[in-house]
Amino acid sequence: MKNNIEYEKQQEAIRLHNKIDTFFDNFTIGTLLNKSGIRKMRGISPVTLLKAIFILPFEGNNFFRGIVSDNRQEFKKDAAYELLKGPRYNWRKLLLFLAVRIVCVLGLLTDKDRKKVLIIDDSTYDRSHSKFVELLARVYDHSDKRYLRGFKMLTVGWSDGASFLPLDFVLLSSEKEKNRLQGITKDIDRRTCGYRRRKEAMTKATEQLDPMVRRVLAAGVDADYILMDSWFAFPSVIQTLHQHRPVICMLKDMPNNLYRHQNVHMRLGEIYRRVKKKAGKAKILASVLVETKAGLPVKIVFVRHRQKRGWLAILSTEIELSAEEVVQIYGKRWDIEVFFKMTKHYLKLEKEVQLRDYDGLIGHATIVMLRYLFLAFEQRLHDDPRTLGTLFHACADEMKDLSILDALQRIMKLALDKVRSAGEFAENIIMEILDAVMSVAIDMLKPPTLTKVKSCG
Repeated sequence: MKNNIEYEKQQEAIRLHNKIDTFFDNFTIGTLLNKSGIRKMRGISPVTLLKAIFILPFEGNNFFRGIVSDNRQEFKKDAAYELLKGPRYNWRKLLLFLAVRIVCVLGLLTDKDRKKVLIIDDSTYDRSHSKFVELLARVYDHSDKRYLRGFKMLTVGWSDGASFLPLDFVLLSSEKEKNRLQGITKDIDRRTCGYRRRKEAMTKATEQLDPMVRRVLAAGVDADYILMDSWFAFPSVIQTLHQHRPVICMLKDMPNNLYRHQNVHMRLGEIYRRVKKKAGKAKILASVLVETKAGLPVKIVFVRHRQKRGWLAILSTEIELSAEEVVQIYGKRWDIEVFFKMTKHYLKLEKEVQLRDYDGLIGHATIVMLRYLFLAFEQRLHDDPRTLGTLFHACADEMKDLSILDALQRIMKLALDKVRSAGEFAENIIMEILDAVMSVAIDMLKPPTLTKVKSCG
């Protein structure tokens, strides 16, 4: 019996390595590394180093056990650290190059009329036990309603309702010098990627939204809408991003955010009191056309809050959409919440390495996102019937898009996440989803064989 268990573990390890090798080969990650300026170091191929770090959480290892103290590796720990800390390595290009190629493949599995979205959100990167990490800052955690030591990870991702893919991120310190516990501690060339990312880290999150969206759209990402949480739903931000794609976002009733309704500028709560609501227990209470202060026409949809008495408001800059379509599309924003939980709980974003170097944090965070791209791709291969046997099975139906009921349920979960005090209910929901995703994504069944994927266009 013991021999059988050991044999099964060995076979699982072999299948896992084969899957990762296939993923790296199909998407020519070696070529992408070269295009991103990440080349051979200390005589070791960057692909070899990347794979060694990439596979750690899937084997139950951390960086110290799997890299630093593992004598079986064909390279020394200095080579791995050099990979992570290189200020000239363009990790942003690597992540975006790979994500765009996967978007292209998933596009072949998706009807052209399905709504694809860009999702913008941020999450805390907790380094509470650190003191000397470069650009470490006091950042506010909205979930726990307290300040902690660490960073804010501002992320732009793509979703078609079935798969979520991270595209770009900024690891934010603080724009206020008094909140920065450490400054730039590395003597660095101003022409390098590392210097530019440090400058980004010391700006407001809202200043990074426009350049991030510009980058991903310029790379060829196909998206119809931009989704945001209420933290970013300022009129100026909405106006700027609407120039690229229609914006759909949650709203908060803030005294300085006024909308023109019936020729009067008023707060969101006042608009809700004036509009006519649907009778009975309708989930969508009302919708109304208004204008922002800048004169941009928008539609606001009011949704019943099921967990507490009240309402939620969703804004859309595409006023031709029905209220149901606005809710259905916005429901896809839930995918990025699952992404953040997955990267922290399973892919070891915060705890795998204890680097003090800011370049090292960027390199490691990028590798964590590459792992998520791998899992998302494997899950899609597993779930979509057209990837079984052949990529396009003539008789197979496309995976269903998010329904209006599913979207409402997701929005309620997002709202509950903001108002809960202890957080157990929403955390349990999220963890159940993560457990299901993880069990499918690392299923050791033999993956379908794909030919090498070339860049779109």
